[in-house]
Amino acid sequence: MIYRLKRIYEPPAPEDGLRVLVERLWARGLTRERAQVGLWLKEAAPTAELRRWFGHAPARWDEFRRRYALELAPRLAAIVQRLHGTGDTTVTLLFAARETRYNNAAALREMIENRSVEN
Repeated sequence: MIYRLKRIYEPPAPEDGLRVLVERLWARGLTRERAQVGLWLKEAAPTAELRRWFGHAPARWDEFRRRYALELAPRLAAIVQRLHGTGDTTVTLLFAARETRYNNAAALREMIENRSVEN
């Protein structure tokens, strides 16, 4: 399975495959029709407290990833199973942050890919 990352505000493209929003809240100013989200995984998003603490600060990235992994640990297997159960070969994890490198979708993709390598 191929996992891609994309801001939800970028236009959908055929190569996106299944578009999965991994945020607790819907993106501001964006209609569901325009976003073309196939699956909204609120349970894959970090808690509001962790998100606020992180603030997309590159200096906090490693600690954010560690804390986020701890939060997701009880649900990660179910999240991966749900994504694999869709039958899609490409999944685009959608995020709302302006920061394209240091965001929860990037951390989530890393966790999913590392989990796939371990199994």
